Amino acid sequence: MLPKSPRLRRILLAYTINELGTWFGYVALALGVYDHTGDAIAIAGLFVARGLLPALLAPVLVARVERSPRRGVLALLYCAEGVLALGLALLLWRFSLPGVLILVALDGIAAVAATALVRAAAAREMEGDEGTSPETAQRQANAALNVAFMFGLTIGPALGGLLVHTIGGPLALVIDAATFYLCAGLLLGVRSHVGEASEDSVRARLLAAWRHIWEVRQLRVLLLTEAVAVIVFASVEPVEVIYAKSTLHAGDIGFGVLMGIWGIGAALGAIVFARRVRRPLAPLLTGGTLLVGVAYLGFAAAPTFAVAAVAALVGGTGNGLQWPSLISAVQQLTPSALHGRLMGAVGSLNALCPAIGFMLGGAIVALTSTRLALTIAGVIATLATLAFVRLPLRGLHSSTRVEPTAVADPELGGS
Repeated sequence: MLPKSPRLRRILLAYTINELGTWFGYVALALGVYDHTGDAIAIAGLFVARGLLPALLAPVLVARVERSPRRGVLALLYCAEGVLALGLALLLWRFSLPGVLILVALDGIAAVAATALVRAAAAREMEGDEGTSPETAQRQANAALNVAFMFGLTIGPALGGLLVHTIGGPLALVIDAATFYLCAGLLLGVRSHVGEASEDSVRARLLAAWRHIWEVRQLRVLLLTEAVAVIVFASVEPVEVIYAKSTLHAGDIGFGVLMGIWGIGAALGAIVFARRVRRPLAPLLTGGTLLVGVAYLGFAAAPTFAVAAVAALVGGTGNGLQWPSLISAVQQLTPSALHGRLMGAVGSLNALCPAIGFMLGGAIVALTSTRLALTIAGVIATLATLAFVRLPLRGLHSSTRVEPTAVADPELGGS
């Protein structure tokens, strides 16, 4: 069912368009860097640049933007991404690896911050619907955004591979830039400001979020466990381009199709998650992690592209179960006033940990082979499910809320 609020419809449309455009850029850059360098370390460097600085600086940007009462600040972030995408198109045409890495890092900062702010803004807009409680609004907004995310993951990589194959990486990045400007237009009237946020300094707002994470044990353990899992998951990404093009000999389109099949699996996983709204979250996290590990082992053993595609479907299903479970658990363990900052923290985790994983995966494949690198990742990811089994989330269901312990946040009136 479509949301009643026209502004929320624009948010969801912008988020969907952004996910598609982001995949166009991701595929174009990954394939472009590999075609120009043929080096796994260079591809890993691309992903590290996308994650390291954004993980450190995006939370600061989120806290600063939330203090601004002006409308249009969120739209400006997307305009900045559009400019950076055009710069990347130029640098991919006249290739410069250092230039690409610098612009990718800057784009990552804006992207992580914008995604966190959009998720928080969607929840606020949903709360405006008459008769909708704040907790229900958060779940509905998160579910709608997850559908948009899975839609982008399902068709974005395949379209990106097709674009790169037919018109080339630089023009694919120009299309990526156009999607950012379209998003900016849709989000012009969306408010990113949090009530009374301007009365607190950026430092105070970041410290309040950090105190909340530290004092709520369930949340702290959840984020630490997910950090380990994301490192393992991400170690495969620098390997995937080489695996598709050199090991499976599937070409640019094959790389995009393989990622698209992963996206179809993720959509299936999201549907399963939606049908388990009253089930405990820990088994969903555990099961999702296990399926991703099994998929990596399937990649390592796959003799043909068809077998690799089946493994991708399995891994995508695990991905679609695991990530919504994590987001739901974080939101339920966090007061609504801290949602923007906690989503920024999750975004930073999803940027920093992959950077570590990218370096690990790039080093392993450079020293060994794609199949051995995938085997190592699969074994570690499968074993990582043991950590999720021990998570203290047994009493936390996807339709209930666990109240955190007292948080000394002046904005929340805690003591």
